[in-house]
Amino acid sequence: KSFTEAADACHISQSAISQQIKALEEELGFDLLVRKNRSFELTVAGEYFYEHSSVILRQVSRLVAESRKIALDEKATLRLAYLKNYGGHEFQTAIAQFAKKYPNVDIQIFAGTHEELYERLVNEQADLVLNDQRRAFSDIYNNLILTEQKCFIEVPTGSFMSSLDKITVEELNDSACILVTSSGQEETDKEFYRDILGFKGQYLISYSLEEGRMLMLAGKGYLPIEGNFDQMPSDIITRVPLYRKDRQAYRRYCAFWATDNSGYYVEEFAEILQSQFHQEND
Repeated sequence: KSFTEAADACHISQSAISQQIKALEEELGFDLLVRKNRSFELTVAGEYFYEHSSVILRQVSRLVAESRKIALDEKATLRLAYLKNYGGHEFQTAIAQFAKKYPNVDIQIFAGTHEELYERLVNEQADLVLNDQRRAFSDIYNNLILTEQKCFIEVPTGSFMSSLDKITVEELNDSACILVTSSGQEETDKEFYRDILGFKGQYLISYSLEEGRMLMLAGKGYLPIEGNFDQMPSDIITRVPLYRKDRQAYRRYCAFWATDNSGYYVEEFAEILQSQFHQEND
């Protein structure tokens, strides 16, 4: 690292950038750099200050941009994404409430698999996603735990499985699992369901929850279902609690958004979404 490169990147002279850094160090009360003639290295404190101040500066830039839109009554955009096989209504209700409260915000919605939502978040193609937790939490994202939901499978009413009080993952090995996924994500989702959740049998691929239910009603297999449910979608469908050995399986669902993208509308939607889950859990 050299002052020449830094000066060129900032389009100012070497002496000017050196003086500005020196002034900042005097204001802070500690050294940011270890100077070596025309080159330099960051101190440990300098490295820490750089990493965290970069995040704060991005947050300030987003805050200014969003505040300007609010002040000028310009149309803002909120990009939301959710699991395509999530059957709960909390996300839908939160969108309806947000749209009513902020009619000038353009809400863009995407449904996808866990990996698709993760990639959209990492690539800054979504402002907030409703996803299940499969990875350790990262401090570069806000990780808002919304709920831990018990797992069920859907089967046709009147079938043998529909008469059961519960069923274990192991008991399903001779039946086909209808997997709701996206094109290109089939093998990734199969691996997760097989190696992590324990579904060892055959798989039938579906690209929407509605299509998956059609396959299930046709007797092609059982449909693992996610989300919180107050009512059955139809009396021709029965939900059976899914167990691992002697305990009902569960999944954790969270709202994820980047810490440097905590704008007004993102935070507001997260709060509305959380309130929906709290109402369901009360």
